[in-house]
Amino acid sequence: MAYAWIVAVVLVSVGSASAAEPVRSVDIYVQPFYEAPKKPGDKPRVSVGRSFDALLASGRREDVLAVRDRVLAEPAMITPMTMMVLAIRLYDVSLRDDAVFWFYAAKERYIMLSQVIDVNAGGLADVDAAIKSFATLAGPVINGYAFCDQKNQRDLHAKAIAWVEANPYQVMFFPELPGRPGTRADNHKRALGAMKANAAKEAAYFDDPRNVESFYATRKRTEADVKYCWN
Repeated sequence: MAYAWIVAVVLVSVGSASAAEPVRSVDIYVQPFYEAPKKPGDKPRVSVGRSFDALLASGRREDVLAVRDRVLAEPAMITPMTMMVLAIRLYDVSLRDDAVFWFYAAKERYIMLSQVIDVNAGGLADVDAAIKSFATLAGPVINGYAFCDQKNQRDLHAKAIAWVEANPYQVMFFPELPGRPGTRADNHKRALGAMKANAAKEAAYFDDPRNVESFYATRKRTEADVKYCWN
């Protein structure tokens, strides 16, 4: 999955939901990993791992936070899909800064994986499709909130990249998965550099007052603040 595709989702998805009222949950489904509740009071259907599913399906904030804390404690083998669902559920329990962080961390972890491993040859095409679906479907809501405060969004993105750098996804180094041409160490280093460079490009975009004016004019037109900047 090309990094440019992810940047496009970040930049154009904000404010794209339809109803001009507060959006308090991420009501999407990405088979087979996640399906939002069909009606109020129901639990979502979660299938990212038996040790996480029940906690992520809980409506209790402390249960969702317990998953976050377990991911922080033992990050090496946590899948991007688990992190995406964690981001969704954090948003649903109104921990939206945490949701933004984990949404970005999930995307960046997967991008890193895809630049080291040949995901199609490795039998990970379904994972690739799922991450793209999560980014496309959850992005409008999570980015909608993130860009309520662009400085906060930039800081959270930078923290997510730092976390991905500090906690390499160990699946990248499984010998049974085919790597891209070159050494995995070199590809990992190259992917990390590209990730930081693209984050810098995104930041530079918003350093131009004309871009900021245009961006937030679009948010105003789509009533994004009503939808996402509630307290």
